[in-house]
Amino acid sequence: MHSTSCPPRITAGNKSVALVVSLTVVLTLGAMLFFLNPARSNLFPPCAFHKMTGLYCPGCGSTRALHRLLHGDIRDALHDNALFVLALPIVGALLLVRTIWPQPATAPRRRWGWVALVLFVVVMFGVIRNIRRPPFSFLAPVADAESK
Repeated sequence: MHSTSCPPRITAGNKSVALVVSLTVVLTLGAMLFFLNPARSNLFPPCAFHKMTGLYCPGCGSTRALHRLLHGDIRDALHDNALFVLALPIVGALLLVRTIWPQPATAPRRRWGWVALVLFVVVMFGVIRNIRRPPFSFLAPVADAESK
């Protein structure tokens, strides 16, 4: 028996199917998030880190922030998770650029300085948002009972 370890070829048909499936999943999840308030629905799980420690992780409030963004409520979305809201356009622009101008087959090595910077920002955001004094208390997400 002879087998090869070559990965399957990516064809235009495979890319089209992957694109359709991805768009369907994103639109379905977006519709669910638009119509179901994460603060009131049991469909969205609570943050395990917050449940165990009582502290807010850097991702706490992201689902509620996305729900509020879909409804055009930028101010409350920023209050739920400012880092997530501010990172969305940056990540979107990076994905768009990478899609329009794909990397060559022999892509250069990753820039670990950028990875370290992003990790530093995320960790610092997680620390600062747990300081319970103004102006840092604004970075703590709105409590579920207070959510609209």
